Amino acid sequence: MRNQTRQSAVCIVSGGLDSVCTAAYLARERNADLYVLTFAYGQRAEREIGRAAYFANVLKAKDHKTLDIGFMKSLYGTSNALTDTNQELSQNFAKSLVVPVRNAVFLVIASAWAFSINAKLVAYGAHSGDVVHYPDCRPEFAESIAKTLNLAESDGIASGWRQPIQVWSPAAAGMSKADLLKVGYSILGDRLFEAWSCYTNGVKAKVRAKSSKAATYLHCGVCESCINRKVAFTSAGIEDKTDYAIGRH
Repeated sequence: MRNQTRQSAVCIVSGGLDSVCTAAYLARERNADLYVLTFAYGQRAEREIGRAAYFANVLKAKDHKTLDIGFMKSLYGTSNALTDTNQELSQNFAKSLVVPVRNAVFLVIASAWAFSINAKLVAYGAHSGDVVHYPDCRPEFAESIAKTLNLAESDGIASGWRQPIQVWSPAAAGMSKADLLKVGYSILGDRLFEAWSCYTNGVKAKVRAKSSKAATYLHCGVCESCINRKVAFTSAGIEDKTDYAIGRH
């Protein structure tokens, strides 16, 4: 049964499938007023930022902020392949795909917004498949950082000036990427294919892709994230209408 009591939720949305489906889930299943937060942190896949704005509009978010924290790219240096364009993107999971404490950085900023607007929930799109490789996607991390952030505002909470926050992700509910896609597709239909998963900024298409109004650039089809996208749609029993540069429909 859906929660009929409306609440405000700050949801971190990159523009990818997981975060988009999480936002859709919150809007429908948790009856939340969405406040969407997107980060430009120096990632290769800048194209995802525009997709986040698209879905914030589709889901009728109360507000959507895109924060430029591109200075993080200089701090990350050669630590990962998602911000360092000189590194090759792997087809399978590799440590080079881990951006150091990225979710922690995002959640601290998102929580500052949540405390400011008295939103009780801060959400991000980590799912059960992420917990194997990404420590900051694990439910115990989410619980720990929420405890720390509530301590940081403990006086305001004690006085009633602030509300304590909960940091939530689909992983906490045991939801897989396929589970998320089923929920997201039931809400968004074919618009879900507009979400950007590719770790690259796209491969320029020779012809317009059928599934996207914008489509001069396609998902590469071979990076780890594109492969995970294909597998998840198959696992969810949803026909993948994404256009890929390699293995395209």
